[in-house]
Amino acid sequence: MAMASLARRKASLLTRNISTAPLLRFSFSLSRGFASSGSEENDVVIIGGGPGGYVAAIKAAQLGLKTTCIEKRGALGGTCLNVGCIPSKALLHSSHMYHEAKHVFANHGVKVSSVEIDLPAMLAQKDTAVKNLTRGVEGLFKKNKVNYVKGYGKFLSPSEVSVETNDGETTVVKGKHIIVATGSDVKSLPGITIDEKKIVSSTGALSLTEIPKKLIVIGAGYIGLEMGSVWGRLGSEVTVVEFASDIVPSMDGEIRKQFQRSLEKQKMKFMLKTKVVGVDSSGDGVKLTVEPAEGGDQTTLEADVVLVSAGRSPFTSGLDLDKIGVETDKVGRILVNERFSTNVSGVYAIGDVIPGPMLAHKAEEDGVACVEFIAGKHGHVDYDKVPGVVYTYPEVASVGKTEEQLKKDGVSYRVGKFPFMANSRAKAIDTAEGMVKILADKETDKILGVHIMSPNAGELIHEAVLAINYDASSEDIARVCHAHPTMSEAIKEAAMATYDKPIHM
Repeated sequence: MAMASLARRKASLLTRNISTAPLLRFSFSLSRGFASSGSEENDVVIIGGGPGGYVAAIKAAQLGLKTTCIEKRGALGGTCLNVGCIPSKALLHSSHMYHEAKHVFANHGVKVSSVEIDLPAMLAQKDTAVKNLTRGVEGLFKKNKVNYVKGYGKFLSPSEVSVETNDGETTVVKGKHIIVATGSDVKSLPGITIDEKKIVSSTGALSLTEIPKKLIVIGAGYIGLEMGSVWGRLGSEVTVVEFASDIVPSMDGEIRKQFQRSLEKQKMKFMLKTKVVGVDSSGDGVKLTVEPAEGGDQTTLEADVVLVSAGRSPFTSGLDLDKIGVETDKVGRILVNERFSTNVSGVYAIGDVIPGPMLAHKAEEDGVACVEFIAGKHGHVDYDKVPGVVYTYPEVASVGKTEEQLKKDGVSYRVGKFPFMANSRAKAIDTAEGMVKILADKETDKILGVHIMSPNAGELIHEAVLAINYDASSEDIARVCHAHPTMSEAIKEAAMATYDKPIHM
């Protein structure tokens, strides 16, 4: 009841702070089909059927708006569902099961005479999961009466999109409001050509037909470390080459150090402050020439496969944004205001094509908020309160500020930590690596950041996300009864350590 009341108060404040939108008139139709849109005008047209686009389409339809979604892939879900978040998590889970069977089962009294990898079966399980989920999104489109056009869309005008359909035809989709939700693509590196065989992007790394003896990962971000973990567990010798001085630079420094040590114990090697200056894939394998980032002697690394994982770039190619005058920044991101509107009336953008964290769940929130604004309601997304997760083992999850950010901003704060080594559930199941770290304002005790390294940290973090969104204090969490024995008790203990003292340490 208290949270609901607080939510209503926040909504009331938001209503008073945002200028009233002009009354929007929408044409409603009871006969929306699951096919091409033709010349009939839509209330909302979304270009892109990834997490941002398909969620926006469903939400718009639920709000009673005639909606069409255009997607070139022929399968909904975008990069995330087809060649990103979902298939990578399938392989992370499968490879972890293999690693557990080979290295951990015996500690629990489970003896297996031999454990073998059936890579084709592992990849097939991944593909089945993807296929079922993409079909599920299509089912949601049908359920909510969203028109679905399979093809490549580009602007003819701020209210018209020309679509080259996957059937080889051309159609024009008209809309009063058009949302660009085309996501992002792999960021290329100068002098490196990705062939998805020996030099692969994250897409190719999901479908390797053989386990490479040696894998080099260029880039020590979320994606590189996750895919490196997959193939490392399956037997690859993994070396990560990173230009920066740290892995995952956005991560809290103390957690990062523990995380890197954990990965190194898993035999992942790191070459930090190292620049790739040349690649030769003419032979059977790949030769990588590297040198110190600040200059120095060059060395050559050899591998069977090189994974290029240097980040992602907004994907707006072929949209003809310049034709209608949509403004972008120097890295190609579409500039929008707080209502996701571009400088062109009636054209909006969400997800990876605009500034902000390139995360599927952030894109989903963008999509919901954007169509709520279009429908005359009030949408809201706070990018400072979006959680991030690295799905390795252990996982690392965080929300809010890091300790380094608070120091830079001159904020006085308190720190509370609790190791899983002192958590009864973690000890009982022999997964006691990691810790919970809470940062709170020194004067008010308001929680400013939470960082968790542990198995299933991505599930544990949402208590902290909720707390931060409702401006809770560390004492608020500490005084909430947590079930025993659970991993989440470590969050309670860390909260106790922040404003007072923990019990079990």
